[in-house]
Amino acid sequence: MDNPKQFDLGKDGPAQQIPMIESSQLFGKSSEIMIRHEGAVYRLRITRNGKLIMNK
Repeated sequence: MDNPKQFDLGKDGPAQQIPMIESSQLFGKSSEIMIRHEGAVYRLRITRNGKLIMNK
């Protein structure tokens, strides 16, 4: 992934820079991806209504 954008959340304290990645960069032409986090595998998918659902 090329240079993700940063999102600034500085409402109640010091600004935090949080990376923002377009879902199209993650999914490509697929409607679901698998994410491994600390040994567990999660399924992230795009529903027919365009929402994101994550299941373990």
